[in-house]
Amino acid sequence: MTIALAHRGPDGDGILLDGPLGLGHRRLAIIDLSDAGRQPMTLPEQALTISFNGEIYNYRELRSELTALGCRFRTRTDTEVILHAYATWGEACVNRFNGMFAFAIWNSRSRELFLARDRYGIKPLYYSQAGGALRFASEQKALLTTSDVRRELDAEALVEYFTFQNFFSDRTLYRDVRMFPPAHWAKITVGGSSSLAPVRYWDYTFDEPNERLDGEEYARELDRLLVQAVRRQLVSDVEIGAYLSGGLDSGAITAIAAQSRPFLKSFTCGFDLYSASGMELAFDERQKAEYMSYLYRTEHYEMVLKAGDMERVLPTLAYHMEEPRVGQSYPNFYMAKLASKFVKVVLSGTGGDEIFAGYPWRYYRATGEATGDDVDVYYAFWQRLMPNSVLKQLFAPIWNEARHCDTGAIFRNVLSSCPVQRSQRPEDSVNRSLYFEARTFLHGLLVMEDKLTMAHGVELRVPFLDNDLVDFAMRLPTAEKLNRLNESMRLNENVTGDKKTMYHRRTKDGKVLLRKVLERYMPRDITTGEKQGFSAPDASWFKGESLEYVRREILSPSARIKEFMDPQIVDGLVNDHLEGRENRRLLIWSLLSFEWWLRTYYADAAEPIVPLSAAAPVHRVSAESDENWASEHESPPAVLTLRNAG
Repeated sequence: MTIALAHRGPDGDGILLDGPLGLGHRRLAIIDLSDAGRQPMTLPEQALTISFNGEIYNYRELRSELTALGCRFRTRTDTEVILHAYATWGEACVNRFNGMFAFAIWNSRSRELFLARDRYGIKPLYYSQAGGALRFASEQKALLTTSDVRRELDAEALVEYFTFQNFFSDRTLYRDVRMFPPAHWAKITVGGSSSLAPVRYWDYTFDEPNERLDGEEYARELDRLLVQAVRRQLVSDVEIGAYLSGGLDSGAITAIAAQSRPFLKSFTCGFDLYSASGMELAFDERQKAEYMSYLYRTEHYEMVLKAGDMERVLPTLAYHMEEPRVGQSYPNFYMAKLASKFVKVVLSGTGGDEIFAGYPWRYYRATGEATGDDVDVYYAFWQRLMPNSVLKQLFAPIWNEARHCDTGAIFRNVLSSCPVQRSQRPEDSVNRSLYFEARTFLHGLLVMEDKLTMAHGVELRVPFLDNDLVDFAMRLPTAEKLNRLNESMRLNENVTGDKKTMYHRRTKDGKVLLRKVLERYMPRDITTGEKQGFSAPDASWFKGESLEYVRREILSPSARIKEFMDPQIVDGLVNDHLEGRENRRLLIWSLLSFEWWLRTYYADAAEPIVPLSAAAPVHRVSAESDENWASEHESPPAVLTLRNAG
């Protein structure tokens, strides 16, 4: 299991076995690079042992508080702070952590295991209860190293993905694997209940304040919190860089970080536009990024992607992604690869759109133009790949297994937890939309970005998801985010440029207060610029340089997807794009992703997964070998079992 995760932690490994419990860890050393930071880490006096992935940015403040309560620290790590926090406050400790985390704590006295995941789901956590055992890991491939976890397709999950281009539930493409939900903790005791029952400890609460402050007060507070968030996330004992796309959010993070880190390294990914047309000609933002690099005096690196880069990376991408997720993710893979040549930590602008309303065209229900049930209207909009009416025909070969998947119910289940109820106020509709997208779309982005940065041994940090900043954004009046609600427009998410540009030019809407505050740090032509997603010109490439690739991989009768999908329906939908009748770039990407998932993870489904780079031996360490190892932070005795990794 730890070998399968070696890419996430190239700086060391550790395993502790204690009766029915095994904890394994792969270390990416960021804070306290000494051996004292090795994991699993034990707090001997409390009989607690932890395996932890992530960073706690307020760990120094918590350490001071815990020291005043009598706790004694042996290391400078945030890992040890979590252990003392759990020993002091129990499961309530998770409410005090400002950061990203997925961790497991084992109490060897009470024989109790505690699992927890951060508020937003920045760090992933999967689990399986197949074969009478609980297994959990940062990635699914670690769970698949045992034959107990069957590689059987969950047909209902497949329908869910091809409805939303994402998973809104806790399902994965495997029947035996589930994703542990964000903002939850769970306990399981040896000899107690055998079922894991996650408990929610936090949720988004976008709502209109009862009393509004003066606009300048909001601006001053946002400025303070944004600077505080970036500086908090600069804590590190290794070098930090920043993604710099040329847009508002990454530019803001870079501008503020550069004030504290002179000659900060920055990274941009551009696209070859030789064959692009129309709206795609604006996709390459290298010129804007270079200009901002000049302004902030960063040490700047960039790369240019061509159509062939998508084709060559898909097998490796499928391995690391483990399942399709939102959008065309391969540019993110290349960005992380570039950054990994120079730094171990990179800052990203992810989250700015979701908490400050950066997608105004998605909130069209607030205009009152739509009629009927707002949930039904919004649900129709989020069928990103195809309408429900096509699903039964598309999945005819497996429809008996998938027919019970109620994607409408999945959608409604997310909104059922929203604290803002339906009303005639457009502000309430917007806040419900923000809630929904943070719980679904943002989570999908975070899962994708974590896997593709950790594939290269790089830690991604997202300052916009600092707890204090998010709490402020949720209380911010809608009028400070959107000022032209009555001019919102319905847009097709397959359209990536023209209509969104037209929308923004007409309304100058989205992230209103954020744009105002960032004028203190950035040129006005950036702060007033149109929203541009991080997208390649795939719509053109699929009909041009990658045309033969698309035909070979998903139109071929031998394509694996044809075992699960009706060949005529697939070919018809794809040809709609290739022949210029419809823009189905998102669907083609999803079909390619599913095809490569099948080849990577579904071939020889009876066999356990072998790690992509399993050149190292398997280290198996028994707790009986040296009962003091975990508490002393020393190297364990050499108890090795070697196997052929091929």
